Order: sequence, then structure tokens, then C-alpha cells
Amino acid sequence: YGQPEQTCINMNMCEGPTAIEELLMEERPIDLAAIAEKVNSSPGSWKARVPSKFENMSRRDIKKMMGTVVDPDWVIRAPEVHTSHGMNQATPPQNFDASAKTQWAACSSLILFSRDQSDCGSCWAHGTTEAFNDRLCIATNGTFTNYLSTADTAACCGSSNCLSFDCNGGQVATPWRWFKNTGVVTGGPFGQGTLCYDYTMPMCAHHVPPQPPTTTEDCSLVPTVAPTCTNYCQTNSSINYANDKHKTSSNYGFGGDV
Repeated sequence: YGQPEQTCINMNMCEGPTAIEELLMEERPIDLAAIAEKVNSSPGSWKARVPSKFENMSRRDIKKMMGTVVDPDWVIRAPEVHTSHGMNQATPPQNFDASAKTQWAACSSLILFSRDQSDCGSCWAHGTTEAFNDRLCIATNGTFTNYLSTADTAACCGSSNCLSFDCNGGQVATPWRWFKNTGVVTGGPFGQGTLCYDYTMPMCAHHVPPQPPTTTEDCSLVPTVAPTCTNYCQTNSSINYANDKHKTSSNYGFGGDV
């Protein structure tokens, strides 16, 4: 795929913009050295370089790691709340430690734990599910400390109801509507084993060399096993899927005037 334009011509598929040409371009390794050189040609003290992690990667490989939809033409926003709830009158504290050590000690196992999306563009599902997880624990004063399932969100908050596509990227507003209307089941990281639906891929080395036993191997070597949406608990079948759903009471966003 070194010459995608010529290949497209050879296949007689280049009459105007074609999907095949775009596909071939997606598979072509990106010339990161040229990008770094262009950045470094401008005045400034900061210098760009090619990170070994992304060297010889194609656009498709890199896009797979950036799963959150941020393009303004495609982003779906949550309903905005145009009220400050008294925040304008409040005096913010000089210091605030949001860690479990001082504010929410009962939720430390959730707040201080960072999950690994592995070789899957499901960061949109991880970020939203983990945020809901933390808030649910805080709202229940630490009585709810189970993990919520990032796999359930990635698989079931899909194209038709969330405009999201599991390992191929997704929205960060629509899952909150899904949490409110449908809910998410419990599920821990890969191999946890006791909850409804655990994540489907193990942790891997993203930006550092593999360091067993804390990481298994380079993420590029981990097979992508996208979560699937069912109506039963795929990890622990003794749990009732419908009864294990946890919901938010509302979903909303803040505008720039708050």
C-alpha cells in the first residue's frame, strides 16, 4: 500500500472520491518525521520528535487509540443546565483534595483505580462509566463499591441509541442518557470474575516497554476482543442481568455561562 492512488487507478475505482482510495490511505504509514520537521521549522523552544510508540503506524492504527468523538460536526451534547445552583455565591476553598484519603475514603477502591482499555478505542465508555461509578459510590456514602461494566457500556450503548461503536470510538454525552434510560450492569477489569460482565481484554503496555507481571505485553500484540451486547451476564451467569442495571436520576451538561 505504498502507492494508494496508483492502486486505486489500477482497480478502476478512482472516478471521483472513492471509499477504496480512502481505505488504502488509512492503511498507509504516516510520515511522522515530516510532521515533526514541519513543527520544528517554526520559531519556538519546544521541539517535536517521533515517539517510538507511533513509528510506522498507519492512520487507522492511531485512530483506533483515539476513540472519543470530538469533531464539532459529530459531537452530541447533553441537555444544558443554565443555572449556577448557587456556585457564583460560593467561596471556593483554598485547597481541595478529591482523593479518597480525605473526602471519600469509603470509595477509595474506585476513585483511585484506573482501568485499562487495552487495544480498543473504548476510552469514551471507560471515561463515562468510571465517572458514573465514582459518583454512585459517593452518592450512596460508600455503600456501593462494586465496579460498573465498561464492557456493557461499550457494547450496548451502541450505534442506534448512542451513536457509538464500541472499540471504534464513541460519544461522551450519549452514554449519560443511556445510564438514565437503560442503566449499566456491574463488571470489573479483565478476569475479575465475580460481577456481571467484565472487560474483554487484559491490560497492556501502552507507552512503555512491557514490564511483567504488572503488564502482559505490548498493546499491538493483544488481540482486539470487542465487547458484545446481550441480555444476560456473560461473566457471572448467576447474576440477573436486568436486575443488575444501575441508573442515573438525570443527565445534563453545563453551558459556557455557568
